[in-house]
Amino acid sequence: MSIKPSLRLSRLLGLLALSLACLAPATVSAESTSVTHQGKTAAKAAKAKLKKKAVADDDGEFANFSQWKEVNSFIDEMVARDGFDKAALQAAFSKARYLDTAIQLIKPAPSGKPKNWQAYRARFVEPKRINAGVDFWNEHELALSRAEAQYGVPAEIIVGIIGVETVYGRNTGNFRVMDAITTLAFDYPKTANRDARMAFFRGELESTLLFARESDIDPFSLMGSYAGAIGWPQFMPSSLRQYAVDFDGNGKIDLRSSPVDAIGSVANFLKIHGWQRGEPTVFPATVADVGKIGDLINQGLEAKFSADELKAAGVVPGSELPAGMRFGLVDLQNGEAPTDYWLATNNFFAITQYNRSYFYAMSVIDLARAVRTARGQ
Repeated sequence: MSIKPSLRLSRLLGLLALSLACLAPATVSAESTSVTHQGKTAAKAAKAKLKKKAVADDDGEFANFSQWKEVNSFIDEMVARDGFDKAALQAAFSKARYLDTAIQLIKPAPSGKPKNWQAYRARFVEPKRINAGVDFWNEHELALSRAEAQYGVPAEIIVGIIGVETVYGRNTGNFRVMDAITTLAFDYPKTANRDARMAFFRGELESTLLFARESDIDPFSLMGSYAGAIGWPQFMPSSLRQYAVDFDGNGKIDLRSSPVDAIGSVANFLKIHGWQRGEPTVFPATVADVGKIGDLINQGLEAKFSADELKAAGVVPGSELPAGMRFGLVDLQNGEAPTDYWLATNNFFAITQYNRSYFYAMSVIDLARAVRTARGQ
């Protein structure tokens, strides 16, 4: 594909700004990814600055995506597979704008020091978010209780996810989803997994257009994150189509303005991804010899080990484990400090299907506990 000179200049300026920002003192930003003390936190601080700039004055650049060869191939596929009108799609893509900010924000953080769970946790389990969670729970107690009864997902876990994702609807994103996803679908940064990521975003682009057609809305009216996540629970378009529910009973699904729909949709997502009613999420553990647990670490997002297998490797639970359950060993690294270890159940791993990160799932659980405690439960 060919990129206009103005786009090349924009990218160079964006990279320069990102590089300069990384020279500033390390801080902890608000991105939902792993954190380190120096390299990664500086990059995330730069991303936070880019986000603020995007909210203020970045509407993207005209790129005329309708003239890109790959876009036209995609349009032909949509016409053949989904019955879209070719001229209508070409007109739509001629309106999409190129978001260099999305390119900069999606790039992986540079390698640096080990991950720091305590730094990550502090961004989400903090007074402002806990207090907002209490208010949200109090306001929507009936809907949360109904979701728990229907789907088996505790109210506190639903509250934890929506709190981590958007601080209860306060930070749902200010990017046009069509702009962000189109940019990432056809010009994803050069990384080792570039082809796979572009295929993913092209799938999300198709889901965006299908959802807009099914809902009879303008796809350009959808606002979300720099990666295209939408609404209170930050569902990607494909998840919105598959797992979102009309939980307020008004005849339509609206994750952008209905917190009740968000509550039901989060619960439905977790149930479909393996949440088991009444089961716990994690148990604290200690490791007698780190050298013996290599076969238990990084074994996928599932609970696959018995209590006896863990015991044989020197993993000691902090409390009695339920009989017959299986667990995964979760290592939460703390930079230069000792690693925290937990035994995770399938319910923990159901949360990782929302975001494939141990840090993310544990922050949801800890925020949920903190909000529940603040409510006096």
